[in-house]
Formats: sequence, structure tokens, C-alpha cells
Amino acid sequence: MDSGVRVRQFRALFRDRRGATAIEYGLILALIFLAIIGAVHSVADHVIATWGSVNTQVANATK
Repeated sequence: MDSGVRVRQFRALFRDRRGATAIEYGLILALIFLAIIGAVHSVADHVIATWGSVNTQVANATK
């Protein structure tokens, strides 16, 4: 393969922004996913605490 062809292919690859855009969208998606996981974890902690409180109150009421 001619070195001029390789240089042209490399320049075309360097100018192609589709790969960079896909990576950016992937990073944004990963951040959104982490935010969702954090929110679900926080809500789960509150729900567990609420049911623990309900359990304690019911146990105390039935003594």
C-alpha cells in the first residue's frame, strides 16, 4: 500500500467525528445510569427504614 494512501486514510479517520460523538453519548448515558442507581439506592434506604419503623411500632403495639 502506498504511504500517501495511508496518510490520506489516517487524515480521514482523524477528521471523522462519529466515533467521538458515540463515545460522548456513551459517557453521558453512563452518568445518567449512575445517577439513577444512586437515586434508587437512596429511595431503597428510606423505604427499608420506614418498614423497619412500622415493624417496630406494630411489635410494640401488640405487646
